[in-house]
Amino acid sequence: MSGGHDLGISPVCQAGPAVLAMTELCRTESALTALDEEQLWEMLDSHRCRILCSVCPSRLTPYLRQARVLGQLDEEEVLHCPRLTNTAMRAGHLLDLLKTRGKNGAIAFLESLKFHNPDVYTLVTGLQPAVDFSNFSGLIETSKLTECLAGAIGSLQEELSEEQRQKAVLQEQYRRLQESLGLAEARMESLQALEADHNRMKHEVSAHFHEVLKLKDELLSLSLRYSNALQEKELATTRCHGLQEELYLMKRELHRAQVASSCEREFREQSLKIASSLESEDEELTRLKEENEKLRSLTFSTVEKDILEQSLDEARESKQELVDRIHSLRARAAAAERQRKQFWEEKEKTLLQFQKTRVDCEIYKEKVNALQGQLVELQKERDQAYAARDGAHAEISQQLTEKDSLRRKLFALTEEVCELRKQLRKLQTDSKSGAKLEAVPREPCAWGKQRLVRMCAIRPWEDSDHGPLSSMELSSDLSTTSSFRSSSPVPPSQQSLYKRATEDLREDPQSLSFPDILEAELGASPGDKEEDVGLDYEIVDKAGLPETEDGSKPFSGGLYVSDSSSVPMRRRPARRILSQITVLAFQGDALLEQISVIGGNRTGIFIHRVTPSSAADEMALRPGTQIVMVDYVTMEPPFKAVLEDTTLEQAVRLLRQVDGFCRLSVKVNMEGYKKLVQDLEAKVATSGDSFYIRVNLAMEGREEGELQVHCNEVLHITDTLFQGHGRWHAHRISPYTIKDTTHGAIPNYSRAQQLLIATIQDMTQHSTAARKQSSGGPQKLVRIISMDKAKASALCSSFDGGQSDPGKLEDSSHVSFWAESCFTLVPYTLVRPHRPTQPRPVMVVPRVVGKILMEKLCLLRGFEKCPAEYLSQEEYNTRSQRGDIIQKPEGSSSCCWVTRQAVESLMEKGTHGLLDLGPASVRALHSREIFPIILHVSTNEKTAKRLRKALQRLGTSEEQLLEAARQEEGDLDEAPCLYSSLAPNGWSDLDTLLSGARVAIADEQKKIVWTEQSPS
Repeated sequence: MSGGHDLGISPVCQAGPAVLAMTELCRTESALTALDEEQLWEMLDSHRCRILCSVCPSRLTPYLRQARVLGQLDEEEVLHCPRLTNTAMRAGHLLDLLKTRGKNGAIAFLESLKFHNPDVYTLVTGLQPAVDFSNFSGLIETSKLTECLAGAIGSLQEELSEEQRQKAVLQEQYRRLQESLGLAEARMESLQALEADHNRMKHEVSAHFHEVLKLKDELLSLSLRYSNALQEKELATTRCHGLQEELYLMKRELHRAQVASSCEREFREQSLKIASSLESEDEELTRLKEENEKLRSLTFSTVEKDILEQSLDEARESKQELVDRIHSLRARAAAAERQRKQFWEEKEKTLLQFQKTRVDCEIYKEKVNALQGQLVELQKERDQAYAARDGAHAEISQQLTEKDSLRRKLFALTEEVCELRKQLRKLQTDSKSGAKLEAVPREPCAWGKQRLVRMCAIRPWEDSDHGPLSSMELSSDLSTTSSFRSSSPVPPSQQSLYKRATEDLREDPQSLSFPDILEAELGASPGDKEEDVGLDYEIVDKAGLPETEDGSKPFSGGLYVSDSSSVPMRRRPARRILSQITVLAFQGDALLEQISVIGGNRTGIFIHRVTPSSAADEMALRPGTQIVMVDYVTMEPPFKAVLEDTTLEQAVRLLRQVDGFCRLSVKVNMEGYKKLVQDLEAKVATSGDSFYIRVNLAMEGREEGELQVHCNEVLHITDTLFQGHGRWHAHRISPYTIKDTTHGAIPNYSRAQQLLIATIQDMTQHSTAARKQSSGGPQKLVRIISMDKAKASALCSSFDGGQSDPGKLEDSSHVSFWAESCFTLVPYTLVRPHRPTQPRPVMVVPRVVGKILMEKLCLLRGFEKCPAEYLSQEEYNTRSQRGDIIQKPEGSSSCCWVTRQAVESLMEKGTHGLLDLGPASVRALHSREIFPIILHVSTNEKTAKRLRKALQRLGTSEEQLLEAARQEEGDLDEAPCLYSSLAPNGWSDLDTLLSGARVAIADEQKKIVWTEQSPS
C-alpha cells in the first residue's frame, strides 16, 4: 500500500477541502478535539473510499473496544456477520456504527488509524502520526493502553502465523502443481508418441483405404461386366425361347396347311362326284324330256293325260327337294369349315398354354421339393429340441421327487429329534423336581399381599447363538455392583435387575424355561426399552388356580408343576401394561374353541366371539380386542409370532396350534373392529385381507366358481379363508388401474404348490406327438421360481402351509435347523403397484435384437440411447458405494458403466432411455426407484432368418442369436416384474417389428408397474 509520500505529493494537497480548512485553523493534534462532529465526519467521508480499501477492521476493533465506542456484540457483528463478505464491507459497516457514536467515535477511529494505518491517518488529517501519550484525547485510559497494544500485537502475530500457514499451503500446492506439471509433461510426451503412431496409422489407413477403393472399383467393374454378361445371357435365353416358339408356330402352320390341303383335296373330290352325279341327272332329264316329247306327240286319253301330269308334278317336286337338299348341304359344309378353323385356333392357343403351364409346373415342383427338404430338416431339429426338453423336464421331475422324499425323511428325523428332546426334558424335569420337593420350600407370601414379580424386566439376550447365560456367569459378571436389593425409591438399575434375576435362578433353576425371561418387546421403539424399568405391573387373581383338578402340586417360587406335562407354570396369571398393549398370560387350552377371530393383514386380527366361562372370558377378552402377538412356549420348538400384517388363514393356523399356557399381547381397537364388522355386514368385504400376488402357473378353473388364471397374471386377494379352508378369493385387476374386475376362487398357497409340481410332472410326461399336433404359439404354463424359506418375508412365509414358522420369531435359536437352507417352489409371489410419472427406460430381450431396434428407435422422437460413462477406479469405488453404478454394457471397455444419473437425466428430459442391459440388472434398477419397460421379442429359426441382414451388420450369426435368446429367456423368468412380449407371427420384417415395438412401449407406459417384494 502506497501513501501520498510515496508519490512525492504533499499530504495536504491530497486532502479534501475540509482538511485544508482544518489545517488553516490549527496545525496541532489537540485541534482535532476542537472540531465539531460534522466537520470530523465530513473529513472522514471525503476519504471513505481510501479508508475502505486500506483499513483492516480486525486490527482496529480491539482499540475501539478499549475506547468504549464499540461493544463486544458490535465487534462480532463487524467481523463475523455472513452478510459482510469482504473487508471493504466490514470496514464500511464499522464506520456506520462509529458514526452513531458521534464525535467520540470519529476521534477514536482517527487514533486507531494513527497506530495501524499511519499513511491513511496522514491522508485524512494532514498531520504526522506522532505517538505521544500526553496528547491522547482522553477516551482511553493509559493503564489500558498496554492491554490494547498487547491485543493488537496478538492479532498481528495471529495474522503473521496465518500468513505463514498460507505460505506453507501455497508452497505445498506449488510442489503438487510442479509434480502434476511433470506428470502432465510426461503424459504429453506419451500423447505425442501416441499422436505420431496415430498419424502413422492414419497414413497407413489412408493407403489401405486407397487400395480398398481401387479394389472396390475393380470389383464394381467386374460386377458390371458380370451383370452385362447376365443380361446378355438372359437376352440370348429369351431369344432362344422366342425362336423355339417361332419354330413351334411354323410347325403348327405347316401342319395346318397340310390339313387344309387335304381338306381341299377331299372337297374337290366330293365336288367332282357331285358334278358327275349332276351330269347323270341331266342325262336322265334329257331322256325324260325326250320321252315327254314322245308322249306329247302321242295322243292320250284324258285319263292318261291326268296321270302323266300328276307324275310330272311329282317329278318336279322331287327335283325341287333335291335342289333344296343340295343348298342345305352346301351351307352345312361352309359352317363346318368355319367351325373347323375356329377349333383349330383354339387348339393352338391351348397347346401354347399347356407348354407354359408345364414349364411352370416343373419350376413349382423344384420349389416344393426344396421346401419339403427344409421342412424335413426343421422337423428333425424340432424333434431333437423336444427330446432335449423332455429330458430336462424328466430330470427336473426326478430331482423334485428326490427332494420331496428327502424332505419327508428330514421331517421324520426332525419329529424324532423333537420327541427325544421332550423325553430328555421330561427326565431332567422329573429329576430336578424330585430333588427340589425334598428341600425345604420358601415361605409363601401372604394371600392379601403377594410379592410383585417384574415380568420381562431382565434385559433380553441379544446373542441368540449362545442362548441364555447361566446363573454362575451372571453372578460372576455382576459381582462388583453396589445396587443390590436397593430400597431407594429410584427405579433399580439394569445391573440390579441382573443380580435379582441371578438370585431367582439360584433359588429356582426351573424358571429358566418360563417365558418371563424371554424378550417381550412388542414391536416398540428403542425408547420404550429404556422406559421399561419404571412401568407398573399388576397381578390378576384367578380363583381356583392354586389348586388344580389334575392334582398338580404347588412349586416354590410362584410356579407349579403339572403331573401330565411337567411344564412349569406360574401360579397366578400376570398382566403387564405397556403403553396401549397389554400382555395376558393364561391357560389357553384349545384357544380357538375359546375365541373366534376375524380380520386379516390389512385390518389386523380381532377377537369376534368369546366362549362364556372360558379362560379367555375370565381374562376379560372381549370382541373388538386386537391380538398383536402370541407367545406359546410349551410347544417344541416354541414360537413367538407377531400377528400384525398376518393373513387370516395364517392367524387361524397359528392360534389353532396353541393348546396350553400362552401369552397374548392385545390392545383395544374398537374403531377398526366396528369398521370391519360394518364392511362384513354390508358385504363390502369378506375379510380383512388385502394384498396382490403374481401367479406363477396357469390354472384352468374347472370347478364352479373358480377363476381361470394365466401365468404371470396379477390378482388381488381379499379373503384367505374363502368358503372354508384351501381356497382364496381373488379379483382380476385392470392393467391400467388398480380397480377389481372379475372375481372367483383360486387354490391357496399349499394347494397351488402341489398343483405347480403336478403341472411340471405333466409337462415332463407329455408326449412329443401331442406337441406336434398343437398349432400356434405355445402358451406359458409355469414360471419356475424358488425361494429360501428362512429369508422369506412374514406374509410370504404365511402362504406356506405349515412347513415353516411364518411369525416373526424373536429368538432365531428356536428355528428348526432345516429351515435355514430349505428352498421351495413359489406358486404365488407378492407384488406391489407403482405408477411412474416420467417416461420409463426401455430394455429389449434378447440384447442382440435390442441393439438392432436401438439403431432404429434412436432415429425417432422420444427415444435416446443411454450413454455409458467413463470412470476411473477411484470414481468407480466412490459411486459404487453411493449405489450409482447399475451395470456395464455388453461389449464396452472395463471402465465404462451405466449410471443412475445418466438414466434419470433422460427421464427428466421426457425421453425413453434405451438401455443395453440384460434382465439381471432389473433388480438394481428397481432398488433405485427406476422401473424399466422390458420388451421380449420371441425368437425362433424363422425370426432369425428375417433378421439375417441386420445380424450380419453386427457380426452375429443366427445360431448365436438363438443361443443368447435361450439364455436370456431363462433370466427373464427371474425378473421381479412383468414384461411385454412380441409374438413371432406378429411381424414379418424389421419395419413391422419396429412399429410393433413402438406400440408395445406406448402401451406399457400407460400400465401400472407391478414389482415383486424382495424377501426380508
